[in-house]
Amino acid sequence: MKTDEIRSKTNHELGIELQKMKKELFDLRFKSATQSLQNGSRIRVLRRLIARLNTILNERALGVRGQEAR
Repeated sequence: MKTDEIRSKTNHELGIELQKMKKELFDLRFKSATQSLQNGSRIRVLRRLIARLNTILNERALGVRGQEAR
């Protein structure tokens, strides 16, 4: 998911997306501790996407940059 795609979504949509990603990250970490993973790089990708979402939500909360028009 690119930054432009994230910025075009509403805060509610981003919150739902963030919850899904955090759950997936938890599941992957749990699997990596107990089993072997097929795609270990997915953990890194998810961590970066979560950080990107949090950054954009924080920017909106601070008023640095609002939601762009679709």
